[in-house]
Amino acid sequence: MSVLVLILAVSAACCLGFGFVLQQNAARQAPLSDFLSPRLLLDLVKVPRWLGGIGLMVAGMVLGAIALGQGEVSLVEPLLATNLLFALALSRKQTKQPLGRQGWAGLALLAGGVTAFIVAGEPRGGTAVTDPFRHWLIIGVMIGLALLLTTYAKRSRLSAGPVLLALAAGLLYGVQDALTRVSGQRFSAGGLAEVLTGWQPYAVLVLGITGLVLVQSAFETAPLRMSLPALTAAQPLAGIVCGVGFLGDRLRTDTAALTWEAVGLAAIVAGIVLLGMHPAMPRGSDRSEPTRNLQPS
Repeated sequence: MSVLVLILAVSAACCLGFGFVLQQNAARQAPLSDFLSPRLLLDLVKVPRWLGGIGLMVAGMVLGAIALGQGEVSLVEPLLATNLLFALALSRKQTKQPLGRQGWAGLALLAGGVTAFIVAGEPRGGTAVTDPFRHWLIIGVMIGLALLLTTYAKRSRLSAGPVLLALAAGLLYGVQDALTRVSGQRFSAGGLAEVLTGWQPYAVLVLGITGLVLVQSAFETAPLRMSLPALTAAQPLAGIVCGVGFLGDRLRTDTAALTWEAVGLAAIVAGIVLLGMHPAMPRGSDRSEPTRNLQPS
């Protein structure tokens, strides 16, 4: 594994983790009438703390894009999942909560899972799939699942909606990461003109804005511990599917490697859930309507 990719991916995770906490601190004060509406972003853009969080997230996305340009999606995505460690670190400073057994167990599972997946799978580059049907099939399934989750979230109650929205955003961000890598490859091959003549950078922009609305709506309606684990778990899984599915990423496929890859992914998800549910994670706004439907007005 390239040391440069490691540094870039972990730095991106740091910026993302800190940025998510600052965004949720601000978004939890937004009115429920802005739920799943672009008005939410227009309201939040007036809040300095939210702008700081967005600035960190953008920095994380840029660093992540550079890492994706240097390494495989299947390698970078698990490293980006460590953003939860940095989110927890900032949250602990705000809440003064000790890690305890849950925190240490989550740290061990997340770090061990990332290590196991990378060591067992040995992600490496290959020849991208040229069949457009396969591209659109995988991307369509991801976006379709995100749409279904969002639709159900609008009809569900406050207890379930934020998790579903975070899952949907994670799927979109995973696809966005894959298309970011494709854009980087096009830039390397033909410069800016080659990038701008393709559809990928515009899809990256649309997916980013849509994902941002979903994430802020999730942050607005529930504590960070309800939304961030789902977001952090869904993004690398979607990115790995895209990387292996049509970007040509290759993983070891012998029985032992596949077993450890599965164990590693399971440990990553378990660690994310434990850390995300930790008491140190910021609470949401004090909503006194636990049974209110999440319908935009």
